[in-house]
Amino acid sequence: MEVIIGKTAGFCFGVANAVNKTTNILDEKENISCLGELVHNKQVTEDLENKGLIIIENLDEARENVIIRSHGVEKGIYNSAKRLGINVIDLTCPKVLKIHNIVEEYSNNGYYILLVGKRTHPEIIGTISYCGKDADIIEDESQVEEKLEEFYKSGIDKLLIVAQTTFSLDKFNKITLLVEDEIKKHTDIQLEIKRTICDATRLRQEETKEIASKVDMMIIIGGKHSSNTNKLYEVSRKYCNNCILIETKEEIDLDKIAKYQRIGIMAGASTPKTSIEAVVEMLNKIC
Repeated sequence: MEVIIGKTAGFCFGVANAVNKTTNILDEKENISCLGELVHNKQVTEDLENKGLIIIENLDEARENVIIRSHGVEKGIYNSAKRLGINVIDLTCPKVLKIHNIVEEYSNNGYYILLVGKRTHPEIIGTISYCGKDADIIEDESQVEEKLEEFYKSGIDKLLIVAQTTFSLDKFNKITLLVEDEIKKHTDIQLEIKRTICDATRLRQEETKEIASKVDMMIIIGGKHSSNTNKLYEVSRKYCNNCILIETKEEIDLDKIAKYQRIGIMAGASTPKTSIEAVVEMLNKIC
């Protein structure tokens, strides 16, 4: 059996930065809360909780210090924290903060904003709060016509499109192509497209395609509710007939995978190195 491990598998910069800084803070301070899970990975979350991190869902539950997770939060959270006298430790991914700045600037300049991403994802929930009242969310190609109709009704002649940092590159390209084809019919409309899917996401999806196309089986490691991990699973299924999405090595059925000659491994941006190494070690024993 040959095992091919993705070079881009595991923590991205934003996640590594958030986890490392939180770990250091927990070594130095007490009463540290995090508004929501720091990252979308059960193992990482449990490890940080064991070190003293308190996960909260509402700012009113916060202690003296509250960490803003890597996905970012709604704009109003910062003002609420100040009002409550809570010290904010902002560990929002720099790529997400950049999008907040972009949409706020364009909104102030009279643009209607379409966010491409999952409506319920924390990053999108946070980002849309920076967009003003003239904004909407588009999740897939089937919604393009409907969302553009809403844009036309607004009477605004400037449109900005940005993407959730962990969104599917293929889906984003399909959506923007459809939008561009439609907007060409309206010469009075100014269209701006910002390709804000982060490089780590793009490279990981591209490498997943490459590996999945030449193996008998793909193993995707990461949180079941992690957006970028699920995107990797979707990508791998297009190019490989046998794919599984797992959080830990215990979910692998060794009897079922022993028949495969070449196995590919890819992991989400919130998957710790230890989870990847545990799976590889298990497969090496079969080899």
